[in-house]
Amino acid sequence: MSSSHALHRDKQSWDYIIRSGLAGGIAGCVAKTAIAPLDRVKILFQASNPEFQKYSGSWTGMFRAARAIQRESGFRGLLQGHSATLLRVFPYAAIKFVSYDQLHNLLMPTRERETPLRRFVAGAGAGATSVLFTYPLELIRVRLAYQTREIGTDLSSSTPSKPFRPSLTRAIQTIYREGDGLRALSTAPPPPARPATAPPAPQSYLFTHFPILKFYRGFSVTLIGIIPYAGTSFLVYGSLRSLVYNRPPGTPKVKRSAPIDLTLGALAGLISQTVSYPFEIVRRRMQVGGLVRPGGWVGWRETVVDIWKTRGLRGFYVGLSIGYIKVVPMTAISYMVWEWSKGVLGV
Repeated sequence: MSSSHALHRDKQSWDYIIRSGLAGGIAGCVAKTAIAPLDRVKILFQASNPEFQKYSGSWTGMFRAARAIQRESGFRGLLQGHSATLLRVFPYAAIKFVSYDQLHNLLMPTRERETPLRRFVAGAGAGATSVLFTYPLELIRVRLAYQTREIGTDLSSSTPSKPFRPSLTRAIQTIYREGDGLRALSTAPPPPARPATAPPAPQSYLFTHFPILKFYRGFSVTLIGIIPYAGTSFLVYGSLRSLVYNRPPGTPKVKRSAPIDLTLGALAGLISQTVSYPFEIVRRRMQVGGLVRPGGWVGWRETVVDIWKTRGLRGFYVGLSIGYIKVVPMTAISYMVWEWSKGVLGV
């Protein structure tokens, strides 16, 4: 049996898969923890939280928003939702990097078969697989980060309030029960007739009969958005890494190092974020849609039209500056730690 076949067989073993997943999960958690405060502010901007719209649109707005959160809720406020983030990120990153390893080995078993298209397909497939299995945790994380006050609190009230810290279990219960009032109407006396012009909540039937779908708000646009994001990220990183390390015969070899991996990861994050950012804006707005319309499904077409009417083309790039500040170091750290973890774990 050739060495290439032995390597192929080894990558299919559970030992390799577990080690590869552990390396990916560690990389994801380290990277997300490093940028957790920026992630909180970014979600507030993307989802158009009314209390923080005054800070968006400028480079300094990110820091002013962070200071406002710190003043009201302390440093813990900047990490609000991070527990749910880690619960999601470890399996998400583990599945993503394992899937990429397996798809890379399937599509490109030898260096000669490596092409940009195959790298893109492997990355897109890895991203789609990880999103499919971990999306409900992502939705819960966004809800925890988005809320700054108890639901129903009067924003115009000048009465000081104690710091608001939503719990993970309460967020899950709230999402699951959204729109339950619609079901209660079926056993109550008939309500007054609504005006004929008032449209019913779209697709509330799905939430009434399949409440688990409440945890998949924004999933369709997320799945669409992850294809260019993950595909471009792995494409750029893999291509640059091959260009740097796989030198032609007779040319000086470049020693593998963490700073180089960090730089290549940063470039991958910059390009992939630019390509996929409009999808992310639509996704965030759909994810918090349950707070605006608890009994209905806020569709992606409706969300796109609303963003366009409200802010035009710029509305699809709200928070892009903070997106760069967040995603570039996160992607760089993720790839660097992934490569380091694979070396330590013998992957």
